[in-house]
Amino acid sequence: MAQFSTEPVAATSDSFDPKAFHVVPARTFEDLRVGEVFRAPSRTLTDAHAAAFQAVSADNHPVHYDAEWARRHGHAAPVVHGLQVLAFTAPGATLFPHFIGEVFIAFLELSCVFLKEVHSGDTLYPALTITGLDHQGDDGVVITEATIHNQRGVLVLSGQHKYLLRRQRSEGESSGPGNGV
Repeated sequence: MAQFSTEPVAATSDSFDPKAFHVVPARTFEDLRVGEVFRAPSRTLTDAHAAAFQAVSADNHPVHYDAEWARRHGHAAPVVHGLQVLAFTAPGATLFPHFIGEVFIAFLELSCVFLKEVHSGDTLYPALTITGLDHQGDDGVVITEATIHNQRGVLVLSGQHKYLLRRQRSEGESSGPGNGV
């Protein structure tokens, strides 16, 4: 059985390093590679998830909550909001933000195509795959393909994200005018 000391422990500034508490070792823009995949844990959508998103989004179209309306209009069941499905591609749902650590500047843009309907009870498997690494001066843009498959392996969403990251300058490379670093 573990024993715990009741003696006070003196914490010193040189014995504690918050940088030692990373989930994974942080990397730089230059450490990233095209083809790397960052997966999010699978999630099964429930009626409660759909209702919560409906309340937050204020999207009250009956295709999202009225089973009879949905059937009359050719849907097998109420359709999960597309923006809710897109939210599953959030980079923070993966380990990607942990890998890029302190070099993140901004989430620049996203696009997507909704390929198949998602219904309550579906399990979603999101992933971000690096497809491009573009140098832009002192910064770099990471381009990822965002995908979501369902439990049957069907691709239900395909898209793209772009993130702006700080680059490490190589020795002798200037920061350029106005950057003041």
